[in-house]
Amino acid sequence: MKLYRCLTGPDDKNFCLRVSQALSQGWELVGGPTLTFDALRGCVIVGQAVTKEVQGQFTPDMDLSAY
Repeated sequence: MKLYRCLTGPDDKNFCLRVSQALSQGWELVGGPTLTFDALRGCVIVGQAVTKEVQGQFTPDMDLSAY
């Protein structure tokens, strides 16, 4: 089955580390990142979709970050 996640957060080192960690665990980028400005927090928010092929069947209670 193919799993999907959308990683989001402030455009900072921690976000880059989260994406790098996902890539090192076998997740693959889907398209390019998306950016928006959060005026309330005064920062850029970035999002990146990732997918991963895994064995088994999908259940709604899956913790996708564990893959």
